[in-house]
Amino acid sequence: MSKLKYFVVAGLLRMAGWLSLANAQRIGKLVGLLMWRFPTQPREVTDINLSICFPELSQTDHAAMAKESLMNTGMTMLEVPLMWEWPVEKCFNLVRETEGLELIDEAMADGSGLILLAPHLGNWELAGLFFSSRYKMAALYSPPNMPEFEDYMIRVRGRLGSELVRGDRRGLARLTSILREGGVAGILPDQSPRGKGNAFAPFFGMDVKTMTLVSKLMQRTGAKALVTYAERLENAGGFRIVVRETEPGLDSKDPVTATTALNRTVEQCIRNIPAQYQWEYKRMRHRPPGEVNPYKPDRVC
Repeated sequence: MSKLKYFVVAGLLRMAGWLSLANAQRIGKLVGLLMWRFPTQPREVTDINLSICFPELSQTDHAAMAKESLMNTGMTMLEVPLMWEWPVEKCFNLVRETEGLELIDEAMADGSGLILLAPHLGNWELAGLFFSSRYKMAALYSPPNMPEFEDYMIRVRGRLGSELVRGDRRGLARLTSILREGGVAGILPDQSPRGKGNAFAPFFGMDVKTMTLVSKLMQRTGAKALVTYAERLENAGGFRIVVRETEPGLDSKDPVTATTALNRTVEQCIRNIPAQYQWEYKRMRHRPPGEVNPYKPDRVC
């Protein structure tokens, strides 16, 4: 049954990969509109997150941002098969503008490794592909629920030589080694971490569980850190790759200081293009003990 499910999913991805960017985005917008129009879980979670993060919005502005956000999420869903199935040169042709690439050259000029933080903003699959073509790069990933899908995911994401490592002890050791060699490590910084490597830090004003991995890697390897995202341009105009500096304190030995800097870094990027963030993710579900779970108000964390 699992293999059958894989073949169905893989077949759908390959079919979606035949689309043009414009058609993929049109279908994605429709998917997003349906998620917004009906009482779906993505709509519910998006509304909760926007209420927490942008309490100043009027009811009209809140509804408009929720609608636009879910349309962008739908576009991301339909763009991923393009990034996985298209020839890489065709993917790179979607990058119409860049901003801040010189920051990477400056950070690595002395042979230091670099941690590239890539939040769930815009099209992070394109950002990963873009940078893996330029640097010796490794990226952390979580194994999918469908075991047969893992090999496919590793193959398409690593077809330019990028190394995908699991977020376990062996994977972290490999990531440390690559950074010490002056390579690049890609990390999604806005996921709720598992295990003990975390601290509670404010994200849009609410304390949430946040990874300490970035600060620990910086301390162990002397690596520097920057943040990046691929901003979606209007009217199927492609993407802008943006690289920005991180907030000070990211490498602090104090976990709260370090994770506060990490969340502030992500937050500043989101505020530039808030509708392109993945607001349907339950980022606020892990709060300090005794605090209310905003997605299940009848429960405490």
